[in-house]
Amino acid sequence: MALGYWRAGRARDPADFELFFRRCPFGGAFALAAGLRDCVRFLRTFRLRDGDVQFLASVLPPDTEPAFFEHLRALDCSEVTLRALPEGSLAFPGVPLLQVSGPLLVVQLLETPLLCLVSYASLIATNAARLRLIAGPEKRLLEFGLRRAQGPDGGLTASTYSYLGGFDASSNMLAGQLRGVPVAGTMAHSFITSFSGTEVPPDPMLAPAADQGPRVDLATCVEAWLERVCAHLGLGVQEPHRGERAAFVAYALAFPRAFNGLLDTYSVQRSGLPNFLAVALALGQLGYRAVGVRLDSGDLLQQAQEIRRLFRTISAQFQVPWLESVPIAVSNDIDEEELARLAQEGSEVNVIGIGTSVVTCPRQPSLGCVYKLVSVGGQPRMKLTEDPEKQTLPGSKAAFRLLGPDGEAPPSPQWSPSRSQVPCINFGTRPTTHTHTYRVSAVGRAAAGRGATTPGWPGAKGLASRGSGVLYCEASPRGATAATLGPAGTAV
Repeated sequence: MALGYWRAGRARDPADFELFFRRCPFGGAFALAAGLRDCVRFLRTFRLRDGDVQFLASVLPPDTEPAFFEHLRALDCSEVTLRALPEGSLAFPGVPLLQVSGPLLVVQLLETPLLCLVSYASLIATNAARLRLIAGPEKRLLEFGLRRAQGPDGGLTASTYSYLGGFDASSNMLAGQLRGVPVAGTMAHSFITSFSGTEVPPDPMLAPAADQGPRVDLATCVEAWLERVCAHLGLGVQEPHRGERAAFVAYALAFPRAFNGLLDTYSVQRSGLPNFLAVALALGQLGYRAVGVRLDSGDLLQQAQEIRRLFRTISAQFQVPWLESVPIAVSNDIDEEELARLAQEGSEVNVIGIGTSVVTCPRQPSLGCVYKLVSVGGQPRMKLTEDPEKQTLPGSKAAFRLLGPDGEAPPSPQWSPSRSQVPCINFGTRPTTHTHTYRVSAVGRAAAGRGATTPGWPGAKGLASRGSGVLYCEASPRGATAATLGPAGTAV
């Protein structure tokens, strides 16, 4: 198409494209707009290198004019203007997530990369927001999906935008390093099964948390506590697995202030729990506090209730009040239905790790965004097609959020709206002072009652949690703040 535009003398005709979706994902009533930061980064650095142009020359007709390839070498986005819904905004069918204006040839070339950057990010953010709504504001949600993701790039995108959608942290360290996403994780079964119980730690001594008093042999202290715990539980001291206990001790020596135990490697009741309690109580004797346990199999809801009852009993028996409130984390292919069960009233589950269901979006693997031409040379353009659903609305549009006099969303837009347009991102005037402000939707992090500011998302904060309103599309004038990219991707 680029060659066709160029030969027709239309490469520099001013054109407007809009990126939107036709149906809300997952059979729901909303989506979250996401991927804007990645789009801006791409536009600022967009250039065709010599190797790119040489490859195109090898696949295009051999009689293609050399001047066309020189035109390609000179392309950048210095004349491209991008208007967008703020990152994390509620979005609805037909409302442009992005509006891209510029020379026809350039903005046509941007179709595929922008669709790629926006569609999956928005789908992930929406999926995460749905999971957050199901879980409620109190449960801690962790994204554990990197190993299930569609490749490393998909994994990074999923970790980044699940956080935007309402998750609290990710096990993806790269997302923490590059995007400022909080990171969290626990031990794996392989760590536990790697120990047989015969290992001798190079340094088994642990100093008290307050650094006052002599160092203590943690393994010896654990064995003493194990006898007391097993006596209370009616177990023989030989029943809890020695290798599991050795793994817990090794982990506690490495992370005395962040010890958590994975309980189901062998048997939750006869091994995992007594071993965890022995190590946790030994650490408590030195002034440390265990931070949690995790279950990865079985009836998670029922087991969490049984574990909480036992924590309360042991807490009273040994007069350690902190033990009864130790967080209980669960994982194991948790989907929306299981999440609703774990989040029900009376559940003792505090932390929920979700992998496959958040990163692969099994209920709908694609958002179905489209990128359509709406204007050329100031003249509206419309696609009619044989399918009425695929017809496009001509002309550039502005998105309005309609609220009644009381600030709530009206049942239907039967009154004239004020021109309070949903704001678009303004990317600033100087690259040296520019910061990205990402606003997190009410159905995501703000719904959980926790706005967030991270190095990756400076100034992130929740939208008002009142009604989402109705988005109304109006033809020009646009009236939106915009980002115009200068030479070599600098902001002007």
